[in-house]
Amino acid sequence: MFDATVRELFLQAGQMHNLDPAALAAIAQTESGGIVTTRIKGRDEPLIRFEGHYFDKRLSPAEQATARALKLSSPKAGAIPNPAGQAARWQMLERAARIDRVAAYESTSWGVGQVMGAHWHWLGYPSVEEMTETVRSSVTQQIELMTRFIVYGNLRDVLNKHDWRKLAHSYNGPLFAKNKYDLKLAQAYALYRPLFPPFRPLAVSTA
Repeated sequence: MFDATVRELFLQAGQMHNLDPAALAAIAQTESGGIVTTRIKGRDEPLIRFEGHYFDKRLSPAEQATARALKLSSPKAGAIPNPAGQAARWQMLERAARIDRVAAYESTSWGVGQVMGAHWHWLGYPSVEEMTETVRSSVTQQIELMTRFIVYGNLRDVLNKHDWRKLAHSYNGPLFAKNKYDLKLAQAYALYRPLFPPFRPLAVSTA
């Protein structure tokens, strides 16, 4: 569970973006288990998850052959398992980046909201490298990345109405029910709701 300092960051992000902060915390809790950073080579880094099928389709045929031989990519989703520990995941990312840095970073989900690097352009970042460096700079920027995905993805009303099924489908994908993602969101929201002030969304002009 996120401590009071991190909850304050969710509150600030909610006020800035007109989003229910308890719902933001619920998404992050579901995605990262209430953990904001991991210690890697003496530096606090965001949590990551590497997706080998994303990586595979971003590589040239020669790069694919190398990555597949090293068990870093596959055309099949889920065929490249993530190590349980974050240190090993960062090592996997480093190995992939030696083949193609941009493709590797785009094929990784980042931070408390686990947003894919491949979304960097439509989320308003100049490059995937700048997105990842920004996210690595602070927990505040991890939350900013997550809120951009919600706002730019037109999910503000869905989140503020607590429509967990629609939010789960958009945020986690069409197989969300398999992992009971919507139920996990609802449970996490029930946990965090009493810890935040009452939220009343502001009316947004469409003019």
